[in-house]
Amino acid sequence: MAATALRRRLSWQLATVEAISRETHRVRRIHLALTGWPGHRPGQHVDVRLTAEDGYTAQRSYSIASAPSHSGVDLIVERLDDGEVSPYLTEVLQPGDQLELRGPIGGYFVWPEHRTEPVQLIAGGSGVVPFLAMIAHHQSTHSTTPLSLLYSVRSEHEHIGCPELAPRPGLDVTVTYTRTAPPGWVGPTGRLDRSKLERHLVGTERHPAIFVCGSTPFVETVATGLLALGYPSSSVKTERYGGTGDRT
Repeated sequence: MAATALRRRLSWQLATVEAISRETHRVRRIHLALTGWPGHRPGQHVDVRLTAEDGYTAQRSYSIASAPSHSGVDLIVERLDDGEVSPYLTEVLQPGDQLELRGPIGGYFVWPEHRTEPVQLIAGGSGVVPFLAMIAHHQSTHSTTPLSLLYSVRSEHEHIGCPELAPRPGLDVTVTYTRTAPPGWVGPTGRLDRSKLERHLVGTERHPAIFVCGSTPFVETVATGLLALGYPSSSVKTERYGGTGDRT
């Protein structure tokens, strides 16, 4: 039974695009409908494959942005100027089109079910995408796990996931704008450094599970800061994407 489920997850299947919405000027949310989807855990990703008329294929991995309870699967894709896949997904793809997809994939960077101690999420830019699934799952399951997000983003015009990150009981969200803050903004600004981490994270005395997602330089900077502040490496999980790939 387990082997059959694994083969199903690693086999390519067709997904139908039901809707596409705009997150930012470079980012689109794609809602996909699938037949026989096995379900996923918050934090997992899928592979998407495009095949040209001449047979050339290109594939990229994208984090799932929707909670397991959500109908279908949501992907949030940022257009990269040098990308092979993201320009098509953000500018050409239309509702009714089909995509080749396989997954869900990954078991390391996933929401810790049945945890009572705090969970601290730290995102840079589009690295917030897998956390949107975690946050939506946290809400849909009425979880009592203390949940906090520290989100570093360039400006309000590049802010992803506004519906999921709206204020609500049980979720603490801190945003720092690294380039342009909204008019009248009184929150933090600038890149995440050790002082910001110390000021805005759940304290070490509460033994949080920490998830960090963003570009490689962002993740390395944050991970170094966490260790310097005394957070044990065993409590920190990281997910990163490179500057030449499309992984969110």
